[in-house]
Amino acid sequence: MRIPAWTEDELVLAGALVVRNGWRELRTNDREVQELSELIRSLPIHTPAERALPGFRSADSVSRKTTDFMTNHPLYAGKATRCGKPTLLMIEAFTEREAEMLQAAQALEEGIASGQLQLIPPQPDEVDDSGAAVVEGRLLARWALARERDPKLRKLKIEQIRRLKRTLRCEVCDFDFARTYGDLGEGYIEVHHVTPLYISGARQTKLDDLACLCANCHRMCHKSRPGESWRTPAALREQIHKSAQSDVH
Repeated sequence: MRIPAWTEDELVLAGALVVRNGWRELRTNDREVQELSELIRSLPIHTPAERALPGFRSADSVSRKTTDFMTNHPLYAGKATRCGKPTLLMIEAFTEREAEMLQAAQALEEGIASGQLQLIPPQPDEVDDSGAAVVEGRLLARWALARERDPKLRKLKIEQIRRLKRTLRCEVCDFDFARTYGDLGEGYIEVHHVTPLYISGARQTKLDDLACLCANCHRMCHKSRPGESWRTPAALREQIHKSAQSDVH
């Protein structure tokens, strides 16, 4: 059995370590490298057999990965080390969206420290149509989807809408399940975090953090593509508007 390739979650954490160090590599004996090695080895991503492999995410391997980040940065003047496409994509993400990616790393670190991420089972929609996880990390997507599927949270959000005397419909496209499906659709809606978990972090979800969406718009808010792994309902409404305008012209 071979040591598995680095996942998005692991690359987010390694990339943040390099960025915080001024885009410089860190050596094996650095305390931050040793701590990250221990942290990654605790993540609920790989099988117990994989984690037991000699050298799995050792301090040496973490140090080498920080070297990959440093030497493959566009501004590095020396010779780049060889690394895979996932690492190159993560370098690009940190280069173009440094603050956002550091927030993603912090949310991962807080979720791991709280013990919440280790308890959440895989979610069916945590990967995109190509089978690739979102760039900010599969664990964050798993965490967000698990929280959005919490029946208690959904119930409280629906009760809030009704208290406000508002119609229960999609906040992006205005789809009304009850109007279309009659009593079958009465009271049905999905909820979505307006603010991504990598920005909001591990704080408790508030009802105002949630938006009511139809299934299609919910999926489109989560759908990932290169450089973009999440969009707010407002951004999705703008996407729909732009698409409609292009059809007119």
